[in-house]
Amino acid sequence: MIFGSTTLSHIHVLISLIGILAGAVVLVGLLGAKRMDGWTAIFLASTVLTSVTGYFFPFHKLMPSHIIGAISLVALAVAIVARYSKHMAGAWRRIYVVTAMIAFYLNVFVLVFQLFTKVSALIALAPTQSEPPFLISQVVVMLVFIVFTIFAAKRFHEPAQG
Repeated sequence: MIFGSTTLSHIHVLISLIGILAGAVVLVGLLGAKRMDGWTAIFLASTVLTSVTGYFFPFHKLMPSHIIGAISLVALAVAIVARYSKHMAGAWRRIYVVTAMIAFYLNVFVLVFQLFTKVSALIALAPTQSEPPFLISQVVVMLVFIVFTIFAAKRFHEPAQG
């Protein structure tokens, strides 16, 4: 392990929150057909770092968080290629939007999970994360992301700068 567990946890959470904030700004930009180049770089870098630092925590077996991190890293790799290597030409524009928003969604999915394991009021509502309040919140988050991703993929086009 590179850092102590507490230090690593704080760094990991900070990077995750930066990624979520930047992801929200990027999503608003996509919906407004703006590239948001600086925010996009922050979003992609911090979201990659979020997934990578998740593997620095000690573990003895494969956990759901590792699978989510791996899926996120694959989505991010495709988004980065679509954005920076393929310059969002043709179908790569929508591929970028969809894969970037998948990575953003996975970050928010984990945030909701963490809130239900750390916030007393939410723990009381769903102590095992299998109760309806947890499941409903995750389904709502997923549906919101699906709708926003569809709108973003339709509205985002290359000529707009921002």
